[in-house]
Amino acid sequence: MTLSRRDTIGLAAWLLLCFATAAIGGLAAANASGFYLSLSRPSWAPPAWLFGPVWTVLYIAMGVAAWMVWKAKGWAGARGPLTLFVAQLGANALWTWLFFAWRLGAAAFAEVLVLWLLVAGTALGFWRVRRLAALLLVPYLAWVGFAAALTLSVWQRNPQLLGAASLP
Repeated sequence: MTLSRRDTIGLAAWLLLCFATAAIGGLAAANASGFYLSLSRPSWAPPAWLFGPVWTVLYIAMGVAAWMVWKAKGWAGARGPLTLFVAQLGANALWTWLFFAWRLGAAAFAEVLVLWLLVAGTALGFWRVRRLAALLLVPYLAWVGFAAALTLSVWQRNPQLLGAASLP
């Protein structure tokens, strides 16, 4: 399959947007490994080194998924799902700031639930345009669900570092 110049630029742009989101989150997590290691974590928590590789694969899949929808319908034809996609990228970056930079456990937990809903909505919208694009978001949706459970557990175990430990 040969991509046109427009398609190649489009793919690069969607990937760039995803990795710009990663960079914004990365600024908040620049010194996160020490903080993460200082937290009481459940036995099922992944090691700190695993997050980078997992997120790299997820951001690539997300960028390709968005590109596939854009390629199929353009921005005008897929405005709803692509707007949700951009919104979930914002929520994605915000979580890292809430948890690692600002150390707000309750806010990070509430926000990751919103992120999960945005990703689910994006996947549903993508499904209507290009099913493969939606399927590319399934691992991301699963990872965000896992991240929600991990956020709750870590927040509850570390009230002194992440704010009040009880849910309202």
